[in-house]
Amino acid sequence: MELSTAWLEWLVQGAGYELMLFASVGILLIGLDDLFFDALWLGTRGGAPDAMRGTGLLPGRFAVFLPAWDEHQILSATLRRALAAWEGEDIRIYIGCYPNDAATLFAISPLVARDRRLRLVVSERDGPTTKGDNLNGLWAAMGEDERAEGFRFAAIVLHDAEDHVHPREIALYRRHLADCAMVQIPVVPIIAPGARWIGGHYGDEFAEAHGKEMVVRSRLGMPLPSAGVGCAMTRHTLALLAIDRGGEPFRCNSLTEDYEIGMLIGAYGLRARFVDCVGPEGSRIVSRGAFPGRADAAVRQKARWIAGIALAGWDHLGWPGSRLRAGDVEPGRLWMARWMLWRDRRAPLAALVLLAAYAGLLLTVFGWAGQALLGWSAIDVGEGTAMLLALNAMLLMWRLAMRSLFAARCYGWREGVRAVPRAFVANVMAILAARRAMTIYWRMLRSGEVVWDKTEHRECETASDGADAVAVVTVAR
Repeated sequence: MELSTAWLEWLVQGAGYELMLFASVGILLIGLDDLFFDALWLGTRGGAPDAMRGTGLLPGRFAVFLPAWDEHQILSATLRRALAAWEGEDIRIYIGCYPNDAATLFAISPLVARDRRLRLVVSERDGPTTKGDNLNGLWAAMGEDERAEGFRFAAIVLHDAEDHVHPREIALYRRHLADCAMVQIPVVPIIAPGARWIGGHYGDEFAEAHGKEMVVRSRLGMPLPSAGVGCAMTRHTLALLAIDRGGEPFRCNSLTEDYEIGMLIGAYGLRARFVDCVGPEGSRIVSRGAFPGRADAAVRQKARWIAGIALAGWDHLGWPGSRLRAGDVEPGRLWMARWMLWRDRRAPLAALVLLAAYAGLLLTVFGWAGQALLGWSAIDVGEGTAMLLALNAMLLMWRLAMRSLFAARCYGWREGVRAVPRAFVANVMAILAARRAMTIYWRMLRSGEVVWDKTEHRECETASDGADAVAVVTVAR
């Protein structure tokens, strides 16, 4: 019996120890990276307040770009909400559709016919193409309107087909775009009661990212990634990007054209600002929206983000300093910008470390079972490894405490408590998404084609913490 299990004991304990050691070193490095960023957040809290302030007001009409493919179930409701919320604002909403998406065209045509603030733009090509291509079509249509009507828009606002906009959003943009090129407001995922775990982990991640990460970047004057929703840019800024890209400001062959455009604005040295403030009525000015509530849809969406930001984004953007001469940027700021970009691109490495950690934990449990049932010898981890594990445990507790803190600040203490076990869900989603992202990126390299692999949305009546009475749920395509 001992001979027949000796090889299994060697395999389980040896592989478990090596995986545990690799994961521990990786978790230590990533944990220290996060800890240093947390220290920056704490150290800059006395900086400029995130208030609804600015040096003046940006006059003129705002264009709202809203790309759509197969959104017939929700787009009409989204447009009605936006038109009601922005009653009295000088806006025009450009809706990008496709000729082979008859359901969406029929759903919104009555609204477009009745309200002059809506402008339907039908692509010359069948869909779906890419979101960047759709946005470029809206940019071209806006330019045609400007030439025909003899005026120029002041700014462009980006939103998605399922968003719940804030009534004070346009007013906030006017105040801050008077002295900067781009403004991003917080994105708050709607946590539906039936999707507390899969959909809820998005809320935890965005609460921390837009409660800390974006705040620190804005205070330090670092390039800000656009979320693609709740984001506004001056028309001059997009015109500059269009000149750089041969007439089209958005990259057509990207899965994350919104992220890239924000980073490119920073590469030009233009000012961007993240604004998290409360309106006169006492409500937080944010963009609310639904995120996938099923595992397969969440993996698909997050895989697109990883493939677009961490993999293809590396190809498209390089590293800070590659566009500007080294003498144009202070070395300290240059390395700070590179560090921020590293944090955006570390998702595949973090997923690998997490996979090793969970595999090592599983093998360790098997080893304990072997000790109890088969008389295997105990694993000698050594003092150094034991200290490493103890340090990682403290970093883990700190990380969970921070995640819980930001979730509680955004959604209340109940969601703050749920954020702790939801961290495991987030880790599993990250591992599966990283694997899928590698496949997506490989296919992109081989075929050279990028397709708008989007999530389908449906409107439903449900409740949500701190959100509207009507929420949106997502269903995988």
